[in-house]
Amino acid sequence: MGDFEESAEVYSVAVDRDQAGLVYSTAKRMVELNPILNNRLEIVDSKRRIIDRKSNSFYQVLPGDAAGALGTNPSLVLFDEVLTQKDRHLWDAMRQGFGTRKQPIMIAATTAAYRTAAFALEEHEHSLRVREDQNLDPARFVFARNVPDDWDWTDEGKPPSAENPKGTGWYLANPALGSFLNINNLRAEATEAKERPTAQNSFRVFRLNQWVSQANRWLDMHLWDENGTKFDRDLLKGRPCYAGIDLAATGDFNAWVLLFPGTPNDRDAEGWTVIPHFWAPRPAVDKRSNMKSTFEVWEREGFLTVTEGPTTDFKAIFRHIAADAEQYRIKFFGYDPWNATQLVNELEEHGLTAVKVPQSAARLNDPCKAIESALAGRELHHGGHPVLRWMADNVELDVTGDGLVKPSKAKSGEKIDGIAALANAYFLTALPEEEEVHVTFVNFNERYSDADLEALLTPASRQEEREAYYFPDDDD
Repeated sequence: MGDFEESAEVYSVAVDRDQAGLVYSTAKRMVELNPILNNRLEIVDSKRRIIDRKSNSFYQVLPGDAAGALGTNPSLVLFDEVLTQKDRHLWDAMRQGFGTRKQPIMIAATTAAYRTAAFALEEHEHSLRVREDQNLDPARFVFARNVPDDWDWTDEGKPPSAENPKGTGWYLANPALGSFLNINNLRAEATEAKERPTAQNSFRVFRLNQWVSQANRWLDMHLWDENGTKFDRDLLKGRPCYAGIDLAATGDFNAWVLLFPGTPNDRDAEGWTVIPHFWAPRPAVDKRSNMKSTFEVWEREGFLTVTEGPTTDFKAIFRHIAADAEQYRIKFFGYDPWNATQLVNELEEHGLTAVKVPQSAARLNDPCKAIESALAGRELHHGGHPVLRWMADNVELDVTGDGLVKPSKAKSGEKIDGIAALANAYFLTALPEEEEVHVTFVNFNERYSDADLEALLTPASRQEEREAYYFPDDDD
């Protein structure tokens, strides 16, 4: 009615008919409560449709699929909860239907979501850029209330004031807070979120409009940051350590993590110290437009090695690991046997000892618990490495029926290679410490007493897998 336009078509769309129907229910009630609207408009409840006979116009709920949007000629689209859209097909179908309208408009609303909601995240980030520079998209108006990612989510913030008209913290993302939204409800939810990482994610997404990396959070990033005091790597030269590696098949991220017993300053202290490094081929960086600038900073500051060529440069990885082997005493390095490459064989040929780490919950549960325990005790000294932090923030877990856990690359919304490599390294720390290898040569041209022969063979009995004895025949 409001545009005085003949045959106007107004649609509310969402992920499904029921979600879109929430807007319809409100519109229907507005008509029923207003005498002017009620006299003019006809409600067809069975079709979730409101008709204006005078202008041959209608408002209609549209099922949430692109096929249902084809052939429409909307003058107004109410697009609810963009985060639920798997792709941009429905969005594009509705926008392209605007063609013949003189003043079409789409009103799109959404909370934040998990970063796996790729389409909504893309629109959100574009909208924030437009808010800063309207020339990027003059037809788009952006209203966003997101608590900054670096804000302590447990801090309630302050109500609107002359200094901060929108308020800060919880008040920034909830304009109704203190009015019809009761702050005690948020306080109760925050208390639960402090104890349960999964609840923390929900609170940050739906109360603070922060985009988070996974639905089932494993690691508390505030706790992670408390373990991130920077240190001088030279303090670790010559010290024994374990290593974990996570290799990409072709053109993706590769991670190498060194895990040292003790703190950076004291090898005998409780805890662990981590030195990670990462590689990615240039095309893998260039195609990720939403993080390209971040990757460039990491590359410039030496946290990420970006190699040329379309696929993983294993020679560059080998050179880095060889340099580490000269500086540190690497006992073993653990790797995923499913994704083993020639690199593992080459490292073994050059003196490093490789250990296969099966990527099952039964094998990785203890390493995951060790990581949790070290973080909780402020005993995982990772130096605040930004790439490792990004990956830690991405990790979602697979949980078996009996409660065993492992990092899940399939579920995690972004890369977790560094945490996978760290878990592989932690797996090695549970292996029994081996004694120095004893190799005994028995001269069978001489005769030995039973006592002498038993003395010669005793070391071997403790290291059956590491030593071999050759006897020419049963009699000898």
